[in-house]
Amino acid sequence: MVRRKIIRIAAASLLALLVLVAVALGGIGWYYSGELLEPAEVPRRYPETALGVDDGNVVLAESRLTTLRGTFGVVWPGGSAKVGDVASTRDGRVERPLIDGTAPPEGTKVRVETNVYQGDPKTALGLVHSDVAVPSELGDMPAWLVPASNRDTWVITVHGRGASREEALRVVPQLHGAGLTVLLISYRNDPGAPKSPDGFYHLGDTEWHDVEAAIHFAQGRGAKRVVLYGWSMGGAIIGQTLARSSSAAVVSGVVLDSPVTNWTRTLDLQAQNRGVPTWLTPVAELVSGWRAGIDFDRFDLVANPPAFKPPTLVLHGSADGTVPARSSRDLASAADGLGWPLQYVEIPGADHTSAWNVATDTYRGALGDFLTRSVGARP
Repeated sequence: MVRRKIIRIAAASLLALLVLVAVALGGIGWYYSGELLEPAEVPRRYPETALGVDDGNVVLAESRLTTLRGTFGVVWPGGSAKVGDVASTRDGRVERPLIDGTAPPEGTKVRVETNVYQGDPKTALGLVHSDVAVPSELGDMPAWLVPASNRDTWVITVHGRGASREEALRVVPQLHGAGLTVLLISYRNDPGAPKSPDGFYHLGDTEWHDVEAAIHFAQGRGAKRVVLYGWSMGGAIIGQTLARSSSAAVVSGVVLDSPVTNWTRTLDLQAQNRGVPTWLTPVAELVSGWRAGIDFDRFDLVANPPAFKPPTLVLHGSADGTVPARSSRDLASAADGLGWPLQYVEIPGADHTSAWNVATDTYRGALGDFLTRSVGARP
């Protein structure tokens, strides 16, 4: 009797422990699924400090971000500037040449950004554009349309999670100079765009419908060929467009910058960045899948490649701390076996979506060659 009582107590204790573990894991999964799915305005932090101007150079207090190599934007409340590569670093002071804009006053708190242009195509680049509305299944999605000499071939840009149409402004001058019409779109849950029915990001699982709507919009304006150009989560959205849209056949080329081609690996990296065990990634995926109906396996473009595989250029920084370059390397390695004409360019030392900033000439050269080969754009 005593033995059976002990066994019952032990079993009850084990069950209680298992329930507590399940509740704890569920709570952790719920928290991280919220971080992943729930749109939230990115806090406008200004962690760096401007130290004035010296001989035409913007001087910034030394930090990891202010010493990044390449061309970047410097933003502060009420102002912005475009600065060049590091000219000198000494005594905690980093000097970078001022390329455009005005230098921040001494003592101003600033932020270093990969976006080197602020505003719209007219205010930022001096390019004529129209504010247009792309009809979608959820309502009108605001977009910028930059016309060019080639009205038959359009480039549709798809920004990353939590970013905006401004993310694409860096490449618009080159696209426009190549004679390509550019449509810079927004998608569900963007500011000014309709919300998704459940209010969640779906990581590309439903956002691809908005890219398909943009393709239809372009076709309605005379486009015969489309190039899809995506950053970060925009890559995942484009992958699902190729896999699931009936309009995929009109896509003549794809450009992916720091793309999510495997959400599991991306979540593993972000877990490591937060000091969270990677074995919790499946828990976050399970809860996210339950909350938003997402099948994470379908995003793995190596295991589940799209049936339609147009010529593709992938650019990724080796130091990407948000979306692992390994995923892009694996896709490039598998491309021949998948029958996917894919070119991969890795930029040493570039962090997330900063390949253009770190190695502008290399980036522009690869992009120009690709567009000439894939859609006959002007060099």
